[in-house]
Amino acid sequence: MISGWRYRLTAVGGTIALTTLAVTIANTPLVQQIVTAVPVLSNLQPNSYIGGDLPDEIVTTTVIVLVALWPLFKPRPRRIVDTAMLVEKRIVLAATGLATVGYFDWSARLPRTTLIATTVLLGLLAPVLFVYIRERPRVSERAIVVGDDGPTMGRLLTATDIDVIGFVAPPGVVPGGQPTTPQIADGGRSDASVPRLGGLSGLRKVLVEHDIDTVLLGFKRPDREEFFGTLSACHEHGIEAKVHRDHAETVLAADATAGEVITTDLKPWDLQDYVLKRLFDVTFALTALLVLAPVVVAITVAIRLESPGPVLYSQQRTATFGETFTIYKFRSMITDAEAATGPTLSVEDSGGVDPRVTRVGRVLRTTHLDEIPQLWSVLAGDMSVVGPRPERPELDADIESSITEWRSRWFVKPGLTGLAQINDVTGYDPQAKLRYDIEYIRDQSLTVDAKIVIRQLSQVVSDAVEFLRSR
Repeated sequence: MISGWRYRLTAVGGTIALTTLAVTIANTPLVQQIVTAVPVLSNLQPNSYIGGDLPDEIVTTTVIVLVALWPLFKPRPRRIVDTAMLVEKRIVLAATGLATVGYFDWSARLPRTTLIATTVLLGLLAPVLFVYIRERPRVSERAIVVGDDGPTMGRLLTATDIDVIGFVAPPGVVPGGQPTTPQIADGGRSDASVPRLGGLSGLRKVLVEHDIDTVLLGFKRPDREEFFGTLSACHEHGIEAKVHRDHAETVLAADATAGEVITTDLKPWDLQDYVLKRLFDVTFALTALLVLAPVVVAITVAIRLESPGPVLYSQQRTATFGETFTIYKFRSMITDAEAATGPTLSVEDSGGVDPRVTRVGRVLRTTHLDEIPQLWSVLAGDMSVVGPRPERPELDADIESSITEWRSRWFVKPGLTGLAQINDVTGYDPQAKLRYDIEYIRDQSLTVDAKIVIRQLSQVVSDAVEFLRSR
């Protein structure tokens, strides 16, 4: 497994170098004369900035080209033709951006002759760079079987035609057999048809050392600790995870009718996607906390004056891959309101008139202001702005008993809002909520997040206005 850092550094550094070279060459008198010698461009005037504004031109062009070529900085296996065509499309996009900048009276804008020459040069040089450094598509797969159930692991070995180089399992578990008394050290060989590479605790090390690109998951039951821990490792390293069709209802399967071995529809977590989404989350949370600071103070005073008890209300909620974290809200009920009633649906899912809810609490719930403390969970990295709304672990277990696909929601971080929330679907209708959450997981992007946030903010404003009118 080749680290993506070398590719990213080479791609970004090469793009900066090529852009600098292209703009510099495009500004030379010879190139300017060649451009204006073309019949359709003969009316243009040569413009050479060898000094003066040249550095500004280079910086402007480099920034726009880097933004346009951003998708190409992700290490992806591509064919030569596909790589070249994608680069050309992005160069045209960069040229469009540079032309748009040219309409403004800005000293760093590129003259038309320079823009044309720069675009042609980048169109010739950039594809060569990315074709050279591209990740070649693999001719064959290197797979391992990971699990704790010998029979299931054995069925996977029999059903797959991938080159399986070994298996990872607890001591005593052998593909095709029942668990036995451990007789081998972690990392030794076994009596199975493939060697034992280690235990579950050393999975990440095995993935890297053996350059694994496919993992076959053979667990007796997909529980939170082992099954989702393995999925998390695959997610982290960009490795394809496959399961036996018996587990197709537990994961997001690409095609549940494709045979005994099914590919999970789990997109590898890419560093660029993570950085952009995390930047969006942090920016949104910080801005909201600063803007709402006076509101936070007012809510704190109101809660203190109305009823004794803490200002904040905390609960454990389910996070990514079945882990848990603490969520905070402004307290909207009397203290220990749930002590006598036991676990119910999430606070945001409860409807109607509840006598346990305080007067301030009704205002907070109606205007959604009780959710403000969750912005801290976003800053801490426990939540995202957009994602499936988290439930209590005990409620997750209860829903899962009737909806086996419920764990599919755990592939991404929980969010302040999500596709289900903006469509007014709550935990009272778990089937509908699950459909919306899976739809988001499959289609998630910054554009989708922005649309969901805009719709949610619009609903919050609308609810607040309606509340004020009703008073």
